[in-house]
Amino acid sequence: MTLKRQKQIWPWVLISVLATVVVAFLVSFVLRLVSPPVSALANDDDPRSVIQVEVVNSSGVKGAGRFTLEYLRKRGFDVVEISTTSELSRRSIVVDRLGDKLSARKVALTMGIADSLVSTDIDSMRFVRATVLLGTDIDKLEPFHD
Repeated sequence: MTLKRQKQIWPWVLISVLATVVVAFLVSFVLRLVSPPVSALANDDDPRSVIQVEVVNSSGVKGAGRFTLEYLRKRGFDVVEISTTSELSRRSIVVDRLGDKLSARKVALTMGIADSLVSTDIDSMRFVRATVLLGTDIDKLEPFHD
């Protein structure tokens, strides 16, 4: 009788495992639709057009610039410089440096910074498309969520 019972249990175990896998794939698919990954390319047709970013730590939190550098690099952005300033900024912002607001918005979206906090201050001598200025509100940003 135990052998017969084991034969009856295996199909249900298999169905349960398959159902769990299907649900996991569906959740992943829905999350991609709701929040698609951000492309780190300025021009999606040119794989050499990686968005170059500068990170300025104005948060007062030691290591926040380095942490942001690693976070952005893992997502394909080219962080070319990080620096720290002693002048604290209340809000984190993204500054468009080349008149390419789309690239700045991609960086902002990746960081969890609202579009309203993306500004333009063209400075072609910086050789970056965007500057991320980390403010004291970094605990609200994507890289710093637990």
